[in-house]
Amino acid sequence: MSDKIVERLDSSQLAAVFAASPFMSTLKLEVLHMDYDKAELRVGMPLRPEFERRVGTKQFHGGAIASLIDVTGDFAVGMMLGGGVPTINLRIDYLKPAVGDALSALARVRRSGKTVAVVDIDVMDEKGSVVALGRGTYYPQRG
Repeated sequence: MSDKIVERLDSSQLAAVFAASPFMSTLKLEVLHMDYDKAELRVGMPLRPEFERRVGTKQFHGGAIASLIDVTGDFAVGMMLGGGVPTINLRIDYLKPAVGDALSALARVRRSGKTVAVVDIDVMDEKGSVVALGRGTYYPQRG
């Protein structure tokens, strides 16, 4: 039996994954910070007209926030495995309107086993206020 070799993604490889995806590329995600030892990933997302809840309000739609949460949680696990992983479950609590020019999400892997990884994701506005909380459950195998 051979040991499984895991290839981690660095920030430029992760940015390339975001850019190559037909869906994720529309989010214009930016890798802000990766910490393998803490199993943390921070990703930024700028406001785009398509993400506004109502025209001219600079308020992010919940669907755009949900996408930021899922992708950031997914790749907090996936950065350690060399690629994206399947989402099993996703829960989101919207705490207050997310208004501004950009959001960032900080994902922390709480547990990663053979069949399940649990990740907590905080979404912050530009002032650092938490506007949404997410918890994702992922299958920690590339796929």
